[in-house]
Amino acid sequence: MIYLDNSATTRPDPAVVETYMKASLGFFGNPSSLHTLGVEAERLLNEARNRVAAYLGVSSNEIIFTSGGTEGNNLAIKGAAKARKHRGKHIVTTSAEHASVLATCQSLEAEGFEVTYIDLDPRGLVSVESVMAAVRPDTVVVSVHHVNNEIGAIQPVEDIGKRLMDWPNAMFHVDHVQGLSKVPLSLNDAHIDLCTGSAHKIHGLKGTGFLYKRKGTNISPLQHGGNQEFNVRTGTENVAGAVALAKALRLMGERGSELKRLESLKGYVIKELKKIEGVIVNSPLEGAPHIINMSLPCIKPEVVVQALAEKDIYVSTKSACSSKESEPSHVLQSMGLAHERTVSAIRISFSVETTKEELDRFLMEFRQLIPELMEVAQS
Repeated sequence: MIYLDNSATTRPDPAVVETYMKASLGFFGNPSSLHTLGVEAERLLNEARNRVAAYLGVSSNEIIFTSGGTEGNNLAIKGAAKARKHRGKHIVTTSAEHASVLATCQSLEAEGFEVTYIDLDPRGLVSVESVMAAVRPDTVVVSVHHVNNEIGAIQPVEDIGKRLMDWPNAMFHVDHVQGLSKVPLSLNDAHIDLCTGSAHKIHGLKGTGFLYKRKGTNISPLQHGGNQEFNVRTGTENVAGAVALAKALRLMGERGSELKRLESLKGYVIKELKKIEGVIVNSPLEGAPHIINMSLPCIKPEVVVQALAEKDIYVSTKSACSSKESEPSHVLQSMGLAHERTVSAIRISFSVETTKEELDRFLMEFRQLIPELMEVAQS
C-alpha cells in the first residue's frame, strides 16, 4: 500500500496508540473527581497540557483541549465573535479557508454578522495589504489559515499578525491544522490570539486537538454545563486523548529533521509531474513540504482516485471534508484559475513516513494511467 492522503489523516504512530491505551486503562478516573483516581487523572491531564504548551512555546493555561480542528475553529471564531459583538459584528477571512471556518462564518452571517471574504492570488497566497484594507473599526475577528490544506501555500500570517497590533479590537485566529509540526510558526512572534491544532494530522488519534487562547483573550463557550478547560470547553476531559496528542507532538518534534527530506521529495515529484502531458501543477514549490496539488483537465478526478486505488495507491481530490462533493475546488476558484482546472484537481500529500521508493512507484503508475484516461475521455 502507498498512502498519499496524509493531509486528510495520518496513520497513528504505534507509540501514540500505546500511550493512549496505557492512559485509558491506568488513569480512567474523572479529572474532576476528588478521590485519588480523579487526582491522578487531573495530574496526567495537566502534564499533557504542559507538554503541548512547551512545544508551542506558550503558557499551559493558554491551551484548551478540543476534539480537533473543526471544533477548535468553531470555538475560536464563534466564541470570539460573540464575546465581542458589543464592539462590532464584522469578520475578515479568506475565501479559501477550510470548510469548518467558512461554514462557521456563514452561520454567523445568519446571526447578523458581516463577513468579508478575500480571494487568493494565482500563487495561492492572500495579500497582507488586502487583509488590512478589509479591517474596519468594527472588525472583531480576522481568521487566516497558516497552510492551505489543498495546495500547501503558506500564508503570511506573521506579517498579518504584526499589522493587526494596530487594531486591538480585532482578534487574530489562525487555523494551524495543516502546518502543525511541518511549517514553523511562533504564536508569540506572529501575535496570534487564537490558534487551532489537530492530532490526527501528525500521526496522532482522531478526536483530539487543541485551541491556543492567548492570555487575556475572551471567548464565549459554545456549550455549557461544567467548568472544565478554564470554563471555555465544558464536558469531561479526554485525558488519554490529551496525553496521546502530547506524545504525537513530541515524536514529530524528534523527527523534525526529516522535513528537509520531504522538501526534496516534493521538488522531485513536481519536476517529474511537469513532464507528464496533461498535468498542471497548482501547488507552489516554496509551499509546505508535504502537499502537491495538480489539475488534469478533461479527466474526472474521482476516476483517477479510483484507478490508483485499484493499484493500492491512495490519493485524494479536494479536502477530505468536501471530497465527496462534485463542485469545483473553492481554493482553486479563489486563486482565479480556469474552470477546467478547478474541477479536475488531485492532491497527494506526504508524511514523515513517505519514501522515495513509494513516490517512484506512484509516478510510474501515474505516467501509465494518465494517457489511458485521456484517450478514454477524448473518445
